Amino acid sequence: MSFKIAIIGAGSVGFTKKLFTDILCVPEFKDIEFALTDVSEHNLQMIKAILDRIVEANRLPTRVTATADRRKALEGARYVISCVRVGGLEAYADDIRIPLKYGIDQCVGDTICAGGILYGQRNIPVILDFCKDIREVAETNVKFLNYANPMAMNTWAAIEYGKVDTVGLCHGVQHGAEQIAEVLGAKSTQELDYVCSGINHQTWFIDLRLNGRPIGKDELVAAFEAHPVYSRQEKLRIDVLKRFGVYSTESNGHLSEYLPWYRKRPDEITRWIDMSDWIHGETGGYLRYSTETRNWFETEYPQFLEAASKPIDRAKRSNEHASHILEALETNRVYRGHFNVKNNGVITNLPQDAIIESPGFVDRFGINMAAGITLPEACAATCIASINVQRMSVHAAISGDIDLLKLAVLHDPLVGAVSTPEEVWQMVDEMVVAQAAWLPQYAHAVPAARERLSTSQVKTREWAGAARRSVRSIEELRAEKAALKQAG
Repeated sequence: MSFKIAIIGAGSVGFTKKLFTDILCVPEFKDIEFALTDVSEHNLQMIKAILDRIVEANRLPTRVTATADRRKALEGARYVISCVRVGGLEAYADDIRIPLKYGIDQCVGDTICAGGILYGQRNIPVILDFCKDIREVAETNVKFLNYANPMAMNTWAAIEYGKVDTVGLCHGVQHGAEQIAEVLGAKSTQELDYVCSGINHQTWFIDLRLNGRPIGKDELVAAFEAHPVYSRQEKLRIDVLKRFGVYSTESNGHLSEYLPWYRKRPDEITRWIDMSDWIHGETGGYLRYSTETRNWFETEYPQFLEAASKPIDRAKRSNEHASHILEALETNRVYRGHFNVKNNGVITNLPQDAIIESPGFVDRFGINMAAGITLPEACAATCIASINVQRMSVHAAISGDIDLLKLAVLHDPLVGAVSTPEEVWQMVDEMVVAQAAWLPQYAHAVPAARERLSTSQVKTREWAGAARRSVRSIEELRAEKAALKQAG
């Protein structure tokens, strides 16, 4: 069979390589075309060279093209995959550093909270541009697979305003299941059956079975508290498990910034996080990690090319959903996964217009969600608080209404636990002014925001957060890794 896949943001070298090799693990897909597009010509040429080497080494008829002309890449595509980050690290730094001045301490800042909301404001206009091109030049029944954060907001905008058949994809559920299998002593996740449902980055394992045996709260709590690593790294996550009765998919650091209880006081934050790795709650941890590793693919490029010269190992196909969805749609081999789609009755106690993440099955007829799921009340309440923020954020991004944007930020659970309305209004003005280059819908509001900032009496804070005080270079990271390997 032959069809075309377009990857927008293909300059994400490592992730694009993973998607590419996963898809080529499906024997029927050897004769397809990959069209790569990115705003970085340099990254685009690097990834094309790597993928060309894979094709050559495996003697495949697969075609790989690369162009900065997005419409050309999308032309005739049956599937479109997006992994873009609008504004790059420059804008992302503002997402973390400006809110921190107002006491809002984020570990990641890519989903909700102040950083995630502004990230959505940058992404949504671009997502709608993608959708316009997709409608005009791609195949009639094209499917848009969004991997970009903020997942729920991007998917919401693409479906409701972009009018494109869209599914949001994330790997949080798989990672959570791997942890649960490990603490329960399972040999692999194949022994674990589960229903995991909620919204992206706030999904909950509401039904767990190990080799068919139900696993309850007390057994799971005991297993996590007995684990020599997770008992230390996932303290907040375990506390939520104790109180809610179900385990969350998201890492300690991610989960902490979606809730109003754990990161609101500087003297409390260190109780709940672990500094052994950024993902366990370090202030601005993902920004630091991303800054340190921003050019990792440059230094690792020779190794990438060397690895690309080897045959594809189908046994190492990853658990990223994309290749499995395409395989099910094209071959009718049924796939079960967890997908981000509009609710429409799938979860009974969440709003119908929300983007939910829940189990579904894929075959030649499409993605078929398992309907009639009811979340525990505490899980639903937590999700609804975030959904209300997401809805206002999407509508603000579409309309360019800065007052609605401020209200969305004000209603964020962590922001509301930390900041006053006056602080939120000034903070949003500061973020919009700083990120004006990526926020065309707010161009009309920037002059007034700048004027308000010049006369504001609201004072910012000195809190630096629980963070490393320096950023290391790639060379330092590699030396540190080598030293640890030698010591171990």
